[in-house]
Amino acid sequence: MTIIEPLERHAEWSAATIADPTAWSHRLGDDEIAELEEALAVARSHTDDLLDVDKSRFPLPRLGQRLVEMTEELINGRGFQRVTGLPVDRLGPEDSSWIYWGIGMHLGMPWAQNARGHLLGDVKDTGVTMASPTSRGYEMAGALPFHSDGSDLVGLLCLSNGVSGGESLIANALLCHNLLAKSDPDLAAVMYEGLPYDYRGEEAEGGRPYYTIPAFTRHGDRLFIRYIPPFIKASQRHEGAPRLTDQQVAAMAAYDALVADPAHQVEMIFEPGDMQFINNYHVLHGRRTFEDDHEAGSVRWLKRLWLATDLLAADDRPERFQAERAFSHWNEKRTRA
Repeated sequence: MTIIEPLERHAEWSAATIADPTAWSHRLGDDEIAELEEALAVARSHTDDLLDVDKSRFPLPRLGQRLVEMTEELINGRGFQRVTGLPVDRLGPEDSSWIYWGIGMHLGMPWAQNARGHLLGDVKDTGVTMASPTSRGYEMAGALPFHSDGSDLVGLLCLSNGVSGGESLIANALLCHNLLAKSDPDLAAVMYEGLPYDYRGEEAEGGRPYYTIPAFTRHGDRLFIRYIPPFIKASQRHEGAPRLTDQQVAAMAAYDALVADPAHQVEMIFEPGDMQFINNYHVLHGRRTFEDDHEAGSVRWLKRLWLATDLLAADDRPERFQAERAFSHWNEKRTRA
């Protein structure tokens, strides 16, 4: 039986304790940018396909140590980090994406973002809405509620920021778990039970269009959070999906209220050249609505990475969070090459 209690207290933070953005931001210096461009030249000397680039083909002898420290902070500390100052206007979208990928390879291994095996995704408004049964948040301009993604880490690189809006919101999901565990352990316990999720059209052929997974999973003294409220609610459109109980609705409402409290959040504005990396198991992320001007060529465009870090070994993870198959598409591609 799972003991309901606060976990990983060292990773708690509040808006007040992280009010200084210099504490969670690293601005690339001229020497680091030069090193990144040197690594880009090495990578391009090996291949013309970004997906062939691994850590060994993107050497960062100096910045690499800073990225090691950043990974430690992401997994065992604050759970989010911003890197600024990549000169995307000078580099252009392609070279910037190669550098972003190379940085990602120093943080972890690529994790497929959808059933099609996409490893470097685009976050752009494509005109779809949540009313579409297969739409995903990265395809639309509307606000995104707080949620987690399906990997250890998720990274975003801003290539352009559109006309207005799109502010990134981060909430300390672990702190909110701990507060709920202390204030109402019975409701917290409900979140350790399986919740139904909509597959959004990515189920296996002939398979059920929904699956179940708990919002909270304890493994040793670690907490793993997987929580996407819109997909939970969307599961109810499927006749065979388990119906949300009154207790589950109440538990989600109590947790959502904690997550929505500005005292448990940080907001940041993306500028071109900004990168953001977060720990999906300890923080939730969301976004405000953004606006584009296609006629003027002002379009918000982010590149997204999902990553599996080797800081979490197999025995550090619950079974449902094992990462061996997460980057199978990448390994298969590189093997064929």
